[in-house]
Amino acid sequence: MQALNHLQLLAVLAIPVLFAITVHEAAHGWVANRLGDKTAFMLGRVTFNPIRHVDLVGTLLVPIATFMLAGFLFGWAKPVPVDWRNLRHPRRDMALVAIAGPGANLIMAIFWALAIQAGLMLFHSSQWVALPLIYTGAAGVLINVFLMVLNLVPLLPLDGGRVLNALLPPRLAYYFSRLEPFGLIILLALLVTGLLGSILLPIVISMVELLPGSGVVKELFFV
Repeated sequence: MQALNHLQLLAVLAIPVLFAITVHEAAHGWVANRLGDKTAFMLGRVTFNPIRHVDLVGTLLVPIATFMLAGFLFGWAKPVPVDWRNLRHPRRDMALVAIAGPGANLIMAIFWALAIQAGLMLFHSSQWVALPLIYTGAAGVLINVFLMVLNLVPLLPLDGGRVLNALLPPRLAYYFSRLEPFGLIILLALLVTGLLGSILLPIVISMVELLPGSGVVKELFFV
């Protein structure tokens, strides 16, 4: 596969990124609604409409800036509101709501991996169809696997932190939850120092290798 320049890469990443954050957030709201909390549903957040989930700074300005300056994407969407008091089994259900987002990213990664396979099958007969499928599929796999792994980091306010908080004994969970205001600062510090990338990248590559079309993803983004 031919390497893409920055503008081409940004164009290829746009659709997968939009779907990745939209479905991730909608999944949180959908599971919360199923488990008794209708807050996200009433606020219109259980939807695939990306406008409902976009945060001007976190979804648009920060990702574009980090991509243009450092060559990678980093950002966030508006968090889906969940009122744990409405859940039938608050501690257990908060963990299920949290894991729904990364779970949605895993499903999307598999979908995009199958798109790569479809593109490879069509490559010799219809390149004008095959190439968009391959490039967009590779971007979709990478973005969704990265978001899944990142969100499973056991640090509040990330989904992994929510799951850990639900699994800890109540007393430890209380002390752990008090770290949440510092979570984003810790995450940014890990990102700036390079520790976050050194920890997550091997996991991301290992996860990508489990999916169909992994060779294309590695050729485009890791070589």
